[in-house]
Amino acid sequence: MPGSSDVLYQLENLCKNFKLGGGEIKVLQNLNLTIPRGRWVSLVGRSGSGKTTLLHLLGGLDKPSSGALLFQGENFLRLSSRKLTAIRRYKIGFIFQSYHLFPELSAWENAVLPALFYGNNRPHAWQRGQELLTKFGLGSRLHHRPRELSGGEQQRVAIARALINDPEIILADEPTGNLDATAAAEIMAILQDLHRNREKTIIMVTHDLNLAARADLCLKLEAGKTKVTA
Repeated sequence: MPGSSDVLYQLENLCKNFKLGGGEIKVLQNLNLTIPRGRWVSLVGRSGSGKTTLLHLLGGLDKPSSGALLFQGENFLRLSSRKLTAIRRYKIGFIFQSYHLFPELSAWENAVLPALFYGNNRPHAWQRGQELLTKFGLGSRLHHRPRELSGGEQQRVAIARALINDPEIILADEPTGNLDATAAAEIMAILQDLHRNREKTIIMVTHDLNLAARADLCLKLEAGKTKVTA
């Protein structure tokens, strides 16, 4: 067990249920899990096993039905909305399978949007956005809109957006799910660099067991519970 200062997430009997009609669907059941700082964790499992639900809980996008979800020792359920927003702003970057780029904005504008939305220093945000996109091979595509970019290029824009506020944690939901093999390899190389050289904590949902095997720890969700597979 890592020291308390090294623990990023601590899940204690975590449950998540959803109301459906007159019934209830139990998606996550009594999860107990410790995620240390600086690890790369893959979440695998069949569709409907609760992978994305768990990722949303870890990102503060949803709340557990019961149990405790501790982030750096603080229970998400007890945090004010203001503090929870601050954690999402400064600590967590989100990468989604479907990119979620604004079609009317350029690659550069999409990348810097979170920084501008939260009132960060505008010149610094624009400079950082340009630096990130250039690092990801998009220096000549700054003013292109999403429809003018390939899937791999759009995902690189999404990664730049996730990194614009320099978060400690990257939560990635099937980041290569819509990409061909070449583009997927490029995205994985970016994530590996962030983990190894920038010491980012990465928690990644994937159906690809070959990609999952690259992580420090692979967790399989079955019937709302986890087990270590590697």
